[in-house]
Amino acid sequence: MSQPESALDAALEKLREQHVRITPQRKLILDYLMTHENHPPVETIYQELAPQMASLSLATVYNTLNLFVELGIVIEIPNENGGVRYDFFGRPHYHAICENCGKVTDIYDPNLPQIDEMLQNTAKTQSGYTFNSSHIELYGLCPECQAKGITLAS
Repeated sequence: MSQPESALDAALEKLREQHVRITPQRKLILDYLMTHENHPPVETIYQELAPQMASLSLATVYNTLNLFVELGIVIEIPNENGGVRYDFFGRPHYHAICENCGKVTDIYDPNLPQIDEMLQNTAKTQSGYTFNSSHIELYGLCPECQAKGITLAS
């Protein structure tokens, strides 16, 4: 499940433009997020990567993810249990989230930039806020939960 090298290079270049030092740990975490669509919590990232790099600590993973979120390379997705999951945001998308099992699916829509701009303009008009980012999430039931006969509460 390997992301094209050019996508990783582009993300690393974005870090360099922000004067962020490219450490082996940061590169490993970024590559993991780019090549896995599992929207993992920090603990999963650490458990998956620690065997590959002895110098990786849980604190390093937390700090790196916080930095990536601050720079807009990674987004946080609230977890059903109050935690946070992480997602590489190199290609804009929104999320479909299952209200039963918590599964998160990336949705790519060529109209997303226009939809996002419209939402931000409406929000600015009504609230006076200025925005630098937004994340769209739709909640419902995934196909697997639907197949189990689970229904949404009205």
